[in-house]
Amino acid sequence: MTSKYSFVRLTDIPTASIREHMSDPRVAKHLPLMTKNEWQDSDVESFIKVKEACWTNDGLGHWAILSGDTYLGWGGFQKEENEWDFGLVLHPDHFGHGLKIAHQALRYAAEHPDISEVTFLLAPSRKNLSALKRFGAEFVGEVSYADQTFLKYRLALPKAQSSS
Repeated sequence: MTSKYSFVRLTDIPTASIREHMSDPRVAKHLPLMTKNEWQDSDVESFIKVKEACWTNDGLGHWAILSGDTYLGWGGFQKEENEWDFGLVLHPDHFGHGLKIAHQALRYAAEHPDISEVTFLLAPSRKNLSALKRFGAEFVGEVSYADQTFLKYRLALPKAQSSS
């Protein structure tokens, strides 16, 4: 089965593409931890270094997401204490791809032996949460992270059946 999206390492994406994406005020609106309005190349390099460290430390991390050769944004998994958090940050021109990308990423996570559930931390500015409910995610409550409030959801992942 071929998928519509490809997940590649952030290091495979031109710095300018990520800089432009992360400098868009429509993106910043939903990222309360983002402290810069205009990203520089050095900000992108630091960002990639942090996200790549997840791969080194936890064996899973964040990808750049492509449709063909088009960069749509980034997303993936990050270990937060004992939980795997899934995040997705799409370029505003590609917001409509979120549900399909999330489905593909969550299928990947379901195959990972250490992941039985994922969490989602969303900014309170996110008003349309119907996709999470369709996934079956349950609202856990409001949580504070780095002095910011987030809406936390949890989703149990189905495990692939082993053939015996």
